[in-house]
Amino acid sequence: MAQKCVHQSCSKIYTDPEEECLYHPGPPIFHEGQKGWKCCKPRVLTFDEFLSIPPCTTGKHSTTDLPPTIEKKKGADISESASPTPKSSTPTPEASRAPVAAPQPTATPPPPPESEDDEPGVEIPNGKICRRKACGIQYLGGSRENEKCVFHPGAPIFHEGSKGYTCCKRRVLEFDEFMKIEGCETKDKHLFIGSGKKKGGKTGGEELLETVRHDFYQTPTSVIASFFLKKINKEKASVKFAETELSLDLPTTDDPPKRYKAVIPLFGLINTTTSTFKIMGTKLEINFVKADGNSWPVLRSDEQRTGEIIQVGRAGRAL
Repeated sequence: MAQKCVHQSCSKIYTDPEEECLYHPGPPIFHEGQKGWKCCKPRVLTFDEFLSIPPCTTGKHSTTDLPPTIEKKKGADISESASPTPKSSTPTPEASRAPVAAPQPTATPPPPPESEDDEPGVEIPNGKICRRKACGIQYLGGSRENEKCVFHPGAPIFHEGSKGYTCCKRRVLEFDEFMKIEGCETKDKHLFIGSGKKKGGKTGGEELLETVRHDFYQTPTSVIASFFLKKINKEKASVKFAETELSLDLPTTDDPPKRYKAVIPLFGLINTTTSTFKIMGTKLEINFVKADGNSWPVLRSDEQRTGEIIQVGRAGRAL
């Protein structure tokens, strides 16, 4: 009887219990934008790259082994933060400075459209898994007349123990539960291979990027944002601040070069004279100085809010 392996990074349908299984025995780790597995060393930036990390262990398939608990920082679980804290009889000293707001959810813009379908006549290897997020269907040969692909068109979000997708509202705590979140959109064909065309377009010998991954965190006075793009050409890059928007023109030193151009509407007002930026090897880092001191639930004003409210505290005065 066909069964589905529960090992992480395997999930194959198998009939032979002695068949070789390639999987990750350790828990996934997500830290400051980097993603990987505790059992091996590769660390990547995007979720698609994370799913492509080759399994590091060889064994046998299983339907009973439970995935290890995900690596968490102390106090990061949203269920822990919601639990009441027992009162102590010992007086607590007043805070000497304003507390720093918690890091905001990774605010990743929706990815550019994928190929709608596989090219007609393309050869699909048996066992090939649909490329769309959360589908997980394998190609087993035969007719493709009655396919149904249920998937997530949005990007994954990981924030302080909470996990979900930008395209829908459900949030879970454990990584294995995140992998089981049912898709929120349906197409009548799976995407096993695609067209092979690159996302974005090319103009004058350079590849225009429709989007790049970004995330941010904040303090009571600033918002620190990162736009992840490797090999930015420092001599030709342009970063312009306006009170409610940011204009970017970021060519790279690749051959052929890539270029990301965008005008980004910001959630709040910024001080354009004191805001700064720094170009690094893998990203552009920007320090937006808040003009009004308000908390930003999202970086871009056109992004869907997660519903989380971050309070920026003020220091109390000793009596």
